[in-house]
Amino acid sequence: MRVAAAERRRTGNSELVYSHASAAVLWELPLFRVEPRRVHLSGRAASGHVRASEPLVARHQVAVASSDMTMCQGVLCTGLARTVADVLRSASFETGLSLADAALRRAAWSWNGYDVEAAESLRRQVAQRLPSGGRGVRAARRMLELADGRAASPGESVSRLYIGDLGFATPRLQVPVAGPGARLFHVDFALDDVGVWGEYDGEGKYLDPAMRGEGVGVERVVMEEKQREDWIRGTTGRRLVRWGTADIATAAHLGARLRAFGIHPQR
Repeated sequence: MRVAAAERRRTGNSELVYSHASAAVLWELPLFRVEPRRVHLSGRAASGHVRASEPLVARHQVAVASSDMTMCQGVLCTGLARTVADVLRSASFETGLSLADAALRRAAWSWNGYDVEAAESLRRQVAQRLPSGGRGVRAARRMLELADGRAASPGESVSRLYIGDLGFATPRLQVPVAGPGARLFHVDFALDDVGVWGEYDGEGKYLDPAMRGEGVGVERVVMEEKQREDWIRGTTGRRLVRWGTADIATAAHLGARLRAFGIHPQR
């Protein structure tokens, strides 16, 4: 809404494009634990200086190549790769990894599966748009290295980050498990070093009518999820542990949840 309001007030200066968090919003990328205070515009000079011309607008005086400009949601903004590179340099690890995961997912995920080549292509494009040095670049490169578009939500992205921080091996994501008949289930995490399945469940999965599907009640979702979980446990011989939003407030919270089920890192 803020970007839309800013666009209505613009005087037609095509040298400035929406960028950073504002471009992320236009690309429908998550800004986990971030509430942008200002609309961000970039262009004109290449000094890198940020000028707040208005209380709600920040102008980044940085060069934006024409190849890094595109129309999105009907307005001109930085392209996907440039947007990710800009945000990663100033984002927390939780915010940056969630955003990078979502960008790779946008580029590489479809009903046919995960296109690794498409994901790596976008990863290279983002890396090319990061400067060789400066504030936040090292962390940005680390986030980009860890990013994986198989994460289906910011909650899954942050869970994966904290799983690593706790000392567990890097989990496999969205692991297929053959279901009854021709069905195929996908489990969020395979913690192979401890022989456990893990699932992050946001509350919206059960409480948001849009996520449940038209005409689908909570009771049906819970019943189908229980049947799915029973099948996965029974056919694979592995326990399945769930956690929710409250359990990823910090890495320590997730660690406490896993320890409650007797799950400890092996290293």
